[in-house]
Amino acid sequence: MNYQITLQPGQQQFSAHPEDTVLHAAQRVGIDLPYGCRNGLCGMCKARLLSGQIHYRQEAAGLTETERAEHYILCCSAQPRSDLTLSIAPVSPASPFQKRRTPVRVETIQRLNHDVLQVKLKLPDSIRFAFHAGQYIDFILKDGRRRSFSIASAPQDSTHIELHIRHIDGGRFTGEIFDHIKVDDLFRIEGPLGSFYLRDTSARPVILMAGGTGFAPLKSIIEDSLARGIPRLLYLYWGARGLRDLYQHALASDWATRHPQIRYIPVLSEPDPEDHWQGRTGLVHTAVAADFPDLSGYEVYGSGPPAMVYAGRDAFMHNHLPRHQYFSDAFEYAND
Repeated sequence: MNYQITLQPGQQQFSAHPEDTVLHAAQRVGIDLPYGCRNGLCGMCKARLLSGQIHYRQEAAGLTETERAEHYILCCSAQPRSDLTLSIAPVSPASPFQKRRTPVRVETIQRLNHDVLQVKLKLPDSIRFAFHAGQYIDFILKDGRRRSFSIASAPQDSTHIELHIRHIDGGRFTGEIFDHIKVDDLFRIEGPLGSFYLRDTSARPVILMAGGTGFAPLKSIIEDSLARGIPRLLYLYWGARGLRDLYQHALASDWATRHPQIRYIPVLSEPDPEDHWQGRTGLVHTAVAADFPDLSGYEVYGSGPPAMVYAGRDAFMHNHLPRHQYFSDAFEYAND
C-alpha cells in the first residue's frame, strides 16, 4: 500500500511506502527536504502534521514538548500510516550535487590543538567533489557503521576535503584516528550530505554560531562567501571552554581584520587564568541573544553540540527569529 503525502505551501505531492520515512520518500522523487543527522536528534527536518497518522521508527528526541503538542513531526523518522498533509518551510530545489561513494587518501595530518586534528583527504584524480559549503560526509567503515564529519574546506577546491576531527573520550573511531591515522591511509566516504548551508536567496545579515568543532562547516561557509564575493554581513560567534579550544582563533581574527563584512566574537565559558582573557565570557548562545534582542531580520546558522543548538533555538525564537530562519547542525556522537 502506498500513501500520498502533500506538502504545503505549494501542494507538492509524492507517494510513500509504509516502511519509508517521509524524508526518504521525498528524496526518492527529487524533493529536497531539509535534514541533518537522520536519526531523529537534530530537529532540522521538522514539519507540522496537518492531517494523517504517522509512526516513529525511532525516538523523536529532536522535538520539544511544545512542538509535539503543536503536532510537529520529524520527517527523518516519521513513517506514514495514512495519507499525510504537512506544513513545512519552503522546500529548496533539489540539490544539483548528487551524493556519491568514493575512496579517498589521507594527504596531510595536522594537530590544531590538544584534541583536534585537521585531516585533508585527496579524492581520485578522475573525481571532482561538488558540495554546498556547510555540508558533511560520512566515513563508511568496514562493518557498515558510519561516522559523520562536516567539511571544513570551501567547495572551490573540488579535489580535497578538509575535516576537523575532535577526539571524543571513549569514541572508538576518533580514538583510532588519533592513535593510528597516517598519510596515505585509504578510506571510503559518501557525500555530500545534509541541508546545512547558506541560503543564497536572501540578503539578510547572517549570524553564524559555532561550538567547538562546529566551527568547521562555518569556516567552509565563510571561505566560500569570500571566494564568491557575497556581500552579506556575517557575524561569527565561536564558543569554547578555554582559549586553546578556539583552535583557529588567529584565522577567524584575520578574516575580521581583512574583510569589513565579517565580525568575529569569540566567547569562552571557562577561561583559564593563564589565558588572560579580556573578551566575552559565558555561553555563546546567550551572547548572541544579548546582542540581538530582535532577530526577525536575520538568519541564524548554529553548529556544534546539541545542547547549544537547542538552547540557541529556544532563545532566538524568544527574540523573534522566525522558525524557518534558523538552520542547525547538531553534532550528535554515534553510539556503538
